[in-house]
Amino acid sequence: MPISEWFHKKGKNSGINPSSEKREIPEGIWSRCAACNEIIFQGELFRNHRVCPKCNYHFPLTPWERINLLIDENTFKEFNPHLCSKDPLEFVAAKSYLESLSQARERTGLDEAVVTGEGQLNGHKVILGVMDFRFVGGSMGSVVGEKITRIVEKAEKEGIPLITVSASGGARMQEGMLSLAQMAKTSAALARLHEARVSYIAILTHPTTGGVAASFAMLGDVIISEPRALIGFAGPRVIEKTMKQKLPRGFQTAEFLLEHGMIDMVVPRWELKSTISKLLEFFTG
Repeated sequence: MPISEWFHKKGKNSGINPSSEKREIPEGIWSRCAACNEIIFQGELFRNHRVCPKCNYHFPLTPWERINLLIDENTFKEFNPHLCSKDPLEFVAAKSYLESLSQARERTGLDEAVVTGEGQLNGHKVILGVMDFRFVGGSMGSVVGEKITRIVEKAEKEGIPLITVSASGGARMQEGMLSLAQMAKTSAALARLHEARVSYIAILTHPTTGGVAASFAMLGDVIISEPRALIGFAGPRVIEKTMKQKLPRGFQTAEFLLEHGMIDMVVPRWELKSTISKLLEFFTG
């Protein structure tokens, strides 16, 4: 008897159907790590602040998950929740800009790529802005720039420490020069904040690139990053093609930037709140 026939017969006798489909894992119970490919129980992932217990990969957080991580319970008050982008250029590519915005709002439940507000962090009053990469790649258009500028100006006026959490692909190309102008706008506001001697802590998450990295994300008095975050202006492939050179291993990772003096700290997610709290104590004396 050929061996292939034996296996076929064995499967028949044992009641196993070789062609039967595998059972699907129910959604919402397990997650697969994008770094090490391990399957992780959602409950364990939630308890670990959405950090892989196997390889320390930091899963993305929504703005509200980030706010719950950093801000004391029931102390957060949101600013300008319904400030929305328009379509000044009537931009159309594979789909229209308005369609992209509509899909992003439906997918995230947000009106824009940043949530801003004030709250308390271990009893310290802070003003906070948190970006969401799911919303058109966390890109900075005129509304994102306006919301960031407003919290910077409020922090300056009231003397309250400012914290931003960045996750962005850069400027929002659908708004052209209006988007690029936000780099100057946010940077100028932060210059005034610095002159007023009000503390600003910038937290960088994966990824923080383009116009956001080239403006408010890298202007903090203290710049903190989560482990392994991609941080830079242009992507590595673009730089390699432009320079016609192979980049160093780990180029544009948080650890590489820390080693070369571009950022101040790389802090695991579960230590972020306590680290920021110590910095605020230091700044306020």
